Amino acid sequence: MELQVGDRFSDETGEWEVVASPYAAAGGKIAYARVQRVDQPATVGVRSWSAHERINVRRGEEGK
Repeated sequence: MELQVGDRFSDETGEWEVVASPYAAAGGKIAYARVQRVDQPATVGVRSWSAHERINVRRGEEGK
């Protein structure tokens, strides 16, 4: 799993940022990440993906 804290991705509900270390479950077949909306930091949630599913992410702006 290559997701990191600070990574951003978009879906049909808006732009999200990973705010906690992602983790895998179900024998590594499902990946989970705690995320928050970029434009509404009070909106948080947990997203999950199948381990084989690809998502497009952008690395966070920190450190630049």
